[in-house]
Amino acid sequence: MLLLIISISSSAFAIDFDGKFIQGHFIIGKTEPKSKIWIDKKPVKVSSEGFFVFGIDRDRKYDVIITKVKGGKKEKIVKKIKKREYKIQRIDGLPEKKVTPPKEFYDRIKRENKIISDARSIDSNLTFFKNKFIPPLDKAIITGVYGSQRILNGKPKWPHYGIDFAAKEGTKIKAMLDGTATMVQADLFYTGGTLIFDHGHGISTLYMHMQKIYVKKGQKVKQGEIIGTVGSTGRSTGAHLDVRLNWFGTRLDPMTVLNFK
Repeated sequence: MLLLIISISSSAFAIDFDGKFIQGHFIIGKTEPKSKIWIDKKPVKVSSEGFFVFGIDRDRKYDVIITKVKGGKKEKIVKKIKKREYKIQRIDGLPEKKVTPPKEFYDRIKRENKIISDARSIDSNLTFFKNKFIPPLDKAIITGVYGSQRILNGKPKWPHYGIDFAAKEGTKIKAMLDGTATMVQADLFYTGGTLIFDHGHGISTLYMHMQKIYVKKGQKVKQGEIIGTVGSTGRSTGAHLDVRLNWFGTRLDPMTVLNFK
């Protein structure tokens, strides 16, 4: 089922948007086919139907500039970004290696970050991103939210860029959307069993800390298909699933796309 496109632009620009111009949000655009679109100074793909997609960074404070070129005519629209307040999440009593990795793991972490970055940089022609997402687990409890500042054993760390779902080990995980597996890793230092799926135009989803993985790299999956099970692998403090949503290198809030019934 396609997302309902809600027009929040003037008709002069002939661009409609589904999504809010708020930090961390996922936005789908719809314009005339064969148009060219730039987000700020970045050219983005436009599908044969006129769909394109982009996202707003967690900490973005300046306006988004959308430029459209069609038939030699250039038009521009400027959208202000609304700021969000983020939670502070404190976790104490962790083993030191869970807070600061030993130096002997630095090279491994660097290699693994490159693998993840390469998977997130894929710019395919898939257009699954315009369909509705579903939650990866049934009746799971959300224990971690996007954007929260994490303080581990009193030390400020990177914000959390996903959603944590608490569930028992072995709980089956569903694909949130149709896609192609672009990275399958059973044992990454930070995230353990990790999957990345490409949904087109730079949109990818990540599934982390998995116990078992049922798909292979390059495999195409359908929404709702069982792709693995919940675990406590990598730098995890207990059984849970951490899911992420990205537009290339921009980390987005998965809650902006998940369809909870």
